[in-house]
Amino acid sequence: MPQTITQASFLFFALFLLFVSEVQAQLGFCGGNSGDPIFTETFGTGTTDGPPLPAGTTNYRFTAGTPSDGDYTVSSTTDYFDWHDTPDHTENDTDGKSFIVNADFTAGEFFRRTVNGLCENTSYEFSSWLINLQTSRGCGGAGIPVNVKFEIWDNTDTNLLASGDTGNIPNTSSPIWRPYGLVFRTVPGQTSVILKMTNNGNGGCGNDLAIDDIVFRTCGDFISITDTENRSNIAVCDDTVPVRTTLTANPDFSIYSTHAYQWQESFDGANWADIPGETNETYTTPDIFNDIFYRVKIAEDAVNLANPLCSALSEVFDVLIISKPVAPLSNGNVGSCENETPTLSVSVPDAVTVNWYDAAVGGTLLQGSSATFQPTTAGTYYAEAISIFADCRSDNRTAVQLAIFPLPQLTDQELSFCENSSIVLSADLDLATYLWNTGEVAKDIEVDRAGIYSVVVTDVNGCSATKVITLEQIDVPQITNIRSEGYDIVISTKENGAYEYSLDGIDYQGSNVLEAIAGGSYLIRVRENNGCGEVTQDFIHFVIPNFFTPNGDGINDVFNAEGIEFFNSSEVSIFDRFGKLLKQISNAQISWNGTFNNKALPESDYWYLIRVDDETYRGHFSLKR
Repeated sequence: MPQTITQASFLFFALFLLFVSEVQAQLGFCGGNSGDPIFTETFGTGTTDGPPLPAGTTNYRFTAGTPSDGDYTVSSTTDYFDWHDTPDHTENDTDGKSFIVNADFTAGEFFRRTVNGLCENTSYEFSSWLINLQTSRGCGGAGIPVNVKFEIWDNTDTNLLASGDTGNIPNTSSPIWRPYGLVFRTVPGQTSVILKMTNNGNGGCGNDLAIDDIVFRTCGDFISITDTENRSNIAVCDDTVPVRTTLTANPDFSIYSTHAYQWQESFDGANWADIPGETNETYTTPDIFNDIFYRVKIAEDAVNLANPLCSALSEVFDVLIISKPVAPLSNGNVGSCENETPTLSVSVPDAVTVNWYDAAVGGTLLQGSSATFQPTTAGTYYAEAISIFADCRSDNRTAVQLAIFPLPQLTDQELSFCENSSIVLSADLDLATYLWNTGEVAKDIEVDRAGIYSVVVTDVNGCSATKVITLEQIDVPQITNIRSEGYDIVISTKENGAYEYSLDGIDYQGSNVLEAIAGGSYLIRVRENNGCGEVTQDFIHFVIPNFFTPNGDGINDVFNAEGIEFFNSSEVSIFDRFGKLLKQISNAQISWNGTFNNKALPESDYWYLIRVDDETYRGHFSLKR
């Protein structure tokens, strides 16, 4: 809807409060409603500087180039010196111009303009926009601030009607146009005023400004319009027409003490016509079938209603007939994976929004005022179009379906493979796409290194899950040592794996200690339980007994170093405890019966020295009878 004059004056006022922190108390804008502009000066458009202002408007010198102190120009550019380069303030101007001033060294008046055609005994608002053209870096950061006085004089130039100072307007880092205004009242018999602008500061480095959009308009009461239901506007569906109501004008008495009215109507919000005979505070409309706008023109005296320069305008009362919207257009059913946040959406025209329901008719409102909806469960949802201006709803709702697909069901694995071999890893799921962390894209891959492998599996619904496989290598056994401990054989391996041990390759045991084994030569076997290889190693199990009992019972009657015969060379020497050599034999199996010179020796400990190949064994054994 077009902006009303009153809205414009409020905008001026808001900007005024925002930007002007040093304005003197006399400056201000109309607190009520402003009329149409009576006088407007925008300084024209074009890329050529000028023309000069009419004679008597300023005592500054006109220049068509860069203005020096005491000069002015009218130009579409402010790109002089190190000033801000900014367009003029007038909206929608092409190459719009402004009045550009380089202040004189001496403070004083620099602009004067007579405004004619005013009404006597009427309040008016003067407004203008001003900018300090110096940047915050200008003049080394110490430029002279802009400071301007605005004055309104009567047409005799003897009676000051209103005045106000801007106060110091500092330099800024970016260009800022600021609004200023004065409210004044004409006196009886007066139909024109003189606007003066005075530079309060002396020229020099700084104090450079531009002015644009000088406007005079009437200032009247703020006038709202309400109907019998205290509404400030009406918006109804087209299936409820016609509409009829009674409107009331509500002046706030801030300016006028008496009021004369003239109601007006418009079919586009821009072109207005008086409604004949409607000059009361209230107005009853006829039956309304289409959009229409109402306002009231108000003056202190009925004679001034015919003169737009002497009256003010109310707020606009809109009567909008809203067409019932058609059902929303679905953007498609949605399939979503269970780990995603699905979004259903529909399309509707501007000024129409959407309510979502769980049923085609009635049902529960799930979400309002949004063309999108994010449900958490699968199902069918229904979108209803509704006007944002009135409660006008589509006759039908649009169904949108949501399907939620489960993620691929994958199970992480811990696998192993044998050293010097490979293993096939599988993503398990068929009819899918695959991406392994190795970069491969097949369902199954073959690998030969331990590590952590992962695969992203995407099914036919576009849902993805990740399977992780922890792969361990099982090493082939490595024998590091075999030793005899009495009649036991102890086998040591490089790793502590799941190994089994055997002497004959038939019977295996889990312990690495083979117990009660007679001395001799053996082929020791070690195999991995999972079939990851077997190793063998020859070993001479050499057993030196701790005692023997030569008592003729046929059991352990001789001292015998079991397995000695499998060495390449051997020598056995037996001594009594005094070191006397009792028996010696080389490169043969020893079998000593406990005699010396055919005499049985007594029970005692006897000592031995045994050399086999490159090893030497020393110790003692007991003779028991």
